[in-house]
Amino acid sequence: MSETLCVKWTITANEYPQPLLHCRRCCSIKPFRTGGKVRVNANGKRIDAWLIYRCATCEGTWNRPLLERRPVGAIEPEFLSKLVANDAELVAQFASDAEDLRRHAPQLKGAVGVSVMKSMLSGDMCRPAVLCIALAVPQPVSLRLDRLLAEELGLSRSRVDRLVQEGLLLVAGSNAARALRRSVCDGTQVKIGLSGLESTEVASRASGHMA
Repeated sequence: MSETLCVKWTITANEYPQPLLHCRRCCSIKPFRTGGKVRVNANGKRIDAWLIYRCATCEGTWNRPLLERRPVGAIEPEFLSKLVANDAELVAQFASDAEDLRRHAPQLKGAVGVSVMKSMLSGDMCRPAVLCIALAVPQPVSLRLDRLLAEELGLSRSRVDRLVQEGLLLVAGSNAARALRRSVCDGTQVKIGLSGLESTEVASRASGHMA
């Protein structure tokens, strides 16, 4: 029987990040939502493209720059075709990218809620000694790794920090203390030694098999 439990968490945003912007119609700061539409404008041999957002209160618009005066020859034809066609997958990729959005709108509305789908890859849930978590994040989300682990494993944030200090929590290829304070990203692998924890309960939470 393996003493290591390996699980996979797939994380998706429940809603796209909403920039907080001054709305000219409302004359105040309001959250803006994207309707999933891209506007493309060709001016000679250069292309501009924007993702259109609307005020959550009055439907006033704001255009988030995606391409600015980009030479047509510098754009991959397939990418340009997807922009013009409002390709749903491409639009979702732009709309989910909170880091890029902050370049144009530094303030975002709160934390974006996420859904976490859990599956067990290998091992046994009966008092494992080590927990390995593989993260799949198809689109960027605004959620710190320490908050994700605390909420999904039923631990306090301070307990998660202590696990790092005790050398029981490792993040593959990264400094664990720094990684915990960054947004979760695709391909992250977390290894937790369960010494001193209620391993069966943590394992149940990690695998999504809570009674």
